[in-house]
Amino acid sequence: MVRHIVMFKLKEFATPADKQAKMQEIKEKLEALINKIDVLRMIRVDFNINPAETWDLILTTELDTLEDVSTYANHPEHVAVSKGIIGPVKEDRACVDYKF
Repeated sequence: MVRHIVMFKLKEFATPADKQAKMQEIKEKLEALINKIDVLRMIRVDFNINPAETWDLILTTELDTLEDVSTYANHPEHVAVSKGIIGPVKEDRACVDYKF
């Protein structure tokens, strides 16, 4: 199995409520992919609660193989969320994939 972890730093928002609403939308859209992309075994999005740290969101997914990570990343449903919802508000991204 492969665990695919992505951390996102979001751009500045007009208000903390606006940022929280966008984070919740990202969480809901990404977690809904479990029912749309068959190679996904698990998907979860969590929010960073430590304001002293850089990252706002963490995405954790589990897939069978590294090839499945590529299938997931290039799936039209994932691309729609990545480019349409996350892309416009993303300031930075970090990723790691490892076997477990």
